[in-house]
Amino acid sequence: MTERPRFATFTAEGKTRYGLIDGERVIDLCALHSGRWPTLREVIGDGALAALAEEAATRPADYAVTDIRYGIPIPSPEKIICVGVNYPDRNAEYKDGKEAPPNPSLFVRFARSFVGHEEPIIRPPESPQLDYEGEVAIVIGKGGRRIPEADALGHIAALTLANEGTIRDWVRHAKFNVTQGKNFDRSGSMGPWLIPFTDEAQLADIKLETRVNGETRQSDRTNRMIFSFRRIIAYVSTFTTLAAGDIILTGTPTGAGARLDPPVWLKAGDVVEVEAEGIGILRNHVKDEE
Repeated sequence: MTERPRFATFTAEGKTRYGLIDGERVIDLCALHSGRWPTLREVIGDGALAALAEEAATRPADYAVTDIRYGIPIPSPEKIICVGVNYPDRNAEYKDGKEAPPNPSLFVRFARSFVGHEEPIIRPPESPQLDYEGEVAIVIGKGGRRIPEADALGHIAALTLANEGTIRDWVRHAKFNVTQGKNFDRSGSMGPWLIPFTDEAQLADIKLETRVNGETRQSDRTNRMIFSFRRIIAYVSTFTTLAAGDIILTGTPTGAGARLDPPVWLKAGDVVEVEAEGIGILRNHVKDEE
């Protein structure tokens, strides 16, 4: 068993399941527990990740990783909330002479806009401006409203990764919005799995890196985030009740394709990898929509 359990949602034999990834082995936990916990969202809601990891340690493999297709870890979260401009160099990219704002910039995404690990990210025919944004994502375990910063980390169940794919010209289709450009079907990815959260040291200083075709485009550390994980949870829970299984994407470093000179957009055949220490590597290739 790996040091930290890796829980994934996957498809095998035509059915969506969840289980534990152990090297090249896959232990299907859905077969035994789907009646009580249909998805990992319900597992998280009951605080049962640790118990399932312990159970999986005694079970034989049901599949090899080559037998499965990864889905996004929480298939139907109530909310996916994204933080924009959360690294100092990212704020400087705007060249507006303004210091970082006092509160996080937020927007929402739909689950349909993400695919799982090793699945193709789709570039739509409406625009060639598909861009990448590598991010650390936190999954809420214990819900709540107006959560104090001092208690915020106790509401995290797990960590995962996201490529918050964006259609750049579609985030400027109106006077004030980013929703369209952030929600094209299958334009981003999430996964490969959930890593249970245990203590603050696990996320305090994570190296986050995004590569395109092996070339490093983004690299930073979470200890440089403008708004900490604690602050984000406290702020978001001020106006909305966080629920178990909600996902918060915590922002991307500088270096997205839109900020290169000239801009460089993703094209069919490109491979994007998002890697973070202690979490793993999220890998996807780009495909044009048929």
